[in-house]
Amino acid sequence: MSSKEGSGGFRKRKHDNFPHGQRKDEKNNVNSSSSLMVSFKSFQLELDTRHDKYERLVKLSRDITIESKRTIFLLHRITSDPNGEEILNESEAKLEAVRQKIKQVAQELIGEDMYQFHRAISPGLQEYVEAVSFQYFIKTRSLISVKEINKQLIFTMEDKEEETNTPSSNPHDEQLGTWSLKVTPVDYLLGVADLTGELMRMCINSVGNGDIDTPFELSQFLRQIYDGFSYIGNTGPYEVSKKLYTLKQSLAKVENACYTLKVRGSEIPKHMLADVFSTKAEMIDREEGLS
Repeated sequence: MSSKEGSGGFRKRKHDNFPHGQRKDEKNNVNSSSSLMVSFKSFQLELDTRHDKYERLVKLSRDITIESKRTIFLLHRITSDPNGEEILNESEAKLEAVRQKIKQVAQELIGEDMYQFHRAISPGLQEYVEAVSFQYFIKTRSLISVKEINKQLIFTMEDKEEETNTPSSNPHDEQLGTWSLKVTPVDYLLGVADLTGELMRMCINSVGNGDIDTPFELSQFLRQIYDGFSYIGNTGPYEVSKKLYTLKQSLAKVENACYTLKVRGSEIPKHMLADVFSTKAEMIDREEGLS
């Protein structure tokens, strides 16, 4: 046993040779007004402020995600509800409420590098892209561009929140009078990839309601999206290449529905078509899970 070790075999630490009171006095004698301490206090304040802003953005992104999902659920009713125009108007009101949340995000990011907070807001932006592109497809049967989406995310002093005439806490806001938030190309692609899943559900719901034209239209549209994503392949961001497999699944289910309609559509009663497609979709999922 080493001479530095006690009888119990435990090694004494170097600072144990100093009395506890002496260490406490040294801590109290630290000059809090020194330039070093002032610098560290400013770092602490900056980090706390940034962390609080990040948490606020996470909460706003969560609210945007929830409201966007509700809008998507509402839009799915258009396949069975005869009042389609009323549903579209209601969805537009919901999306306008989502944009007000995005406006708060844009205000939080004034003077900041958006990419430092991108992970906090990305899930909400992707869900918003999915909702607004789904509504745009129902209206026009085409895909909305990222330029058109960003054009809707430019806010001015005349928006609803400014009607309360509350003064701006940031003089930079008063000079500009506008706020904007740009959806990044990656968020746009991920939102469009998620859109394909909603179009697949729309296809099955349409068949269940006796609409046999929509599935063929959706099949062509999804094929075009899949071809576009195929050009990116594995050269794009990891998240985009990961979504490609889900997109391929959605396309396979829609094409399978079109095949069944074309080959066996006259044999199966219309009220049973949706059940047949749901069963086949489950079989495809199980087969892909085993492979």
